Amino acid sequence: MIIKEYSYIFKANALFSNLIDEEIRELLNDNNHKISKYRKGSIIYLQNEKCKTLDLVLYGSVIVQSITEDGNSLTVSDFTKGDIIGLNLMFSQKSFYPMTISAKSDCTMLHIKKETILDLAMKNKNFLAILLQYLSDRSIFLTDKIKLISGKSIRQLILDFLAFECQIQGSSRIKLNMTKKELAERFGIQRTSLSRELQKMRKEGLVDYGRDWIMMCQARQLDD
Repeated sequence: MIIKEYSYIFKANALFSNLIDEEIRELLNDNNHKISKYRKGSIIYLQNEKCKTLDLVLYGSVIVQSITEDGNSLTVSDFTKGDIIGLNLMFSQKSFYPMTISAKSDCTMLHIKKETILDLAMKNKNFLAILLQYLSDRSIFLTDKIKLISGKSIRQLILDFLAFECQIQGSSRIKLNMTKKELAERFGIQRTSLSRELQKMRKEGLVDYGRDWIMMCQARQLDD
């Protein structure tokens, strides 16, 4: 049975939130799941490794990355406590991880077998509906991600990111919830390239920034 200290994380996830205690006990019997711990920097799944389980992050954070031929790292997604991984791959005919998944920090993962999830979906229509909604939302997210990084200059990537975050945070000065290295990886560029472009944009009066914040200057907003 799942360790008690992690049970609230499992129940807090939208995919499992409507399950009754009996369904949870059946889902998480000794034969259906495994809990594994990973050190920071260790590889959880290699690219092209087959996806056999749905994984729930119980502690720490996990990162999905692609390394290009020229050495750039593209961060596609990162996952933290309560997030699930593998559901969008598990039922595919090509159920192989397209990128490497590794531990961004020390982390603990709950692995649930594919057959267990399928059996629950067949028995519980509400669970099936939530599962399908998750898959649809994930597909839209990945499509938007591809649109963001394809065919745009570094400056345009920065401006698009700032415009989105300004709207979400309700301020022209946004708080960065990641390092600039992590931001560069989200764009699929090198850290030095991001820094160089930010410096140019600051000299041109488009942005100002500090260690954990970036501000879109008023001149840029008026032009829009």
